[in-house]
Amino acid sequence: MICLKCESKNTKRFGKDRKGNQRYRCLDCGKTFQPAQDKPLDEMRLPMEKALMVLNLLVEGCSVRSIGRITGVEKKTILSLLLKVGDKCDRIFDKYIRNLKVADVQADEIWGFVKMKEKTRKRLGEDEEGLGDAYTWVAMESNSKLIIAWHLGKRSAKDAEIFLEKIYRAVEGTDNRFQMTTDGYGAYPEAVDYSLGTRVDYAQLIKQYAAPSEDDHRYSPSVCIGAKPVAVIGNPDMEKVCTSHIERQNLTIRMSMRRMTRLTNGFSKKWENLRAAFALQFTYYNFCRIHKTLRCTPAMEAGITKSVWELKDLLTEI
Repeated sequence: MICLKCESKNTKRFGKDRKGNQRYRCLDCGKTFQPAQDKPLDEMRLPMEKALMVLNLLVEGCSVRSIGRITGVEKKTILSLLLKVGDKCDRIFDKYIRNLKVADVQADEIWGFVKMKEKTRKRLGEDEEGLGDAYTWVAMESNSKLIIAWHLGKRSAKDAEIFLEKIYRAVEGTDNRFQMTTDGYGAYPEAVDYSLGTRVDYAQLIKQYAAPSEDDHRYSPSVCIGAKPVAVIGNPDMEKVCTSHIERQNLTIRMSMRRMTRLTNGFSKKWENLRAAFALQFTYYNFCRIHKTLRCTPAMEAGITKSVWELKDLLTEI
């Protein structure tokens, strides 16, 4: 070990600090020092064991306050950890979800809200950015079950374009042509044509719903009475037009994220917290969670990684 003051190699071990980290003493200048420690949590003083416990509970669908009661970690510390890990997960996603060879992509949007629902925001006249309805656009490769792109925004043509550009960046660098299926939302065809028109066979699955009956309850969804596949771009295989896999992914999201569980008060109060929660959810799903059908992680099935990652890897990878 080289002395940090005089750069002498004539050093010896000199006990440990209260956290168990090894100390050294230079026999030439008498300086006591410690080597630089890895700080995956940067300046946060939260012990790594507590941090991993908090993250485990977050990805298993626990609320922030229940995690605080279980672990004894203060609510603000949990949210600070979420933002920090969410930023790391964003960078991991951007680093590894690139140059993908895909065959069948399904895309959908899942509804949520921040602080209040859209009708309440309009009624109160709130014009602050980041309030009201929040739609998460998700694209998944149906064979490997890999999430290849996601985007948190509104349900608009502009956000559709941003989302499709993220899909393009995920498959950029490969020359394979693939099939893509979405629901019947009207902003998709133009966005798909602009971003992926030369390399995709695209179809929409347009669902037909029955009119609500008089005795329907407030939260009862309309009954789907049929679905019509429609070819939009290229020559899609109509027998493979399907959105079942991505809709099952919507259930996984609502079961694994307390913020997305309906009819609770665990919804997000800040846009950046919701975005960090999704970044953690999708990165954990791709790299750490063993898919029951695949018997490995989606990243392993797609050939991105060779082993199952642990939550700690999300903190130390970048």
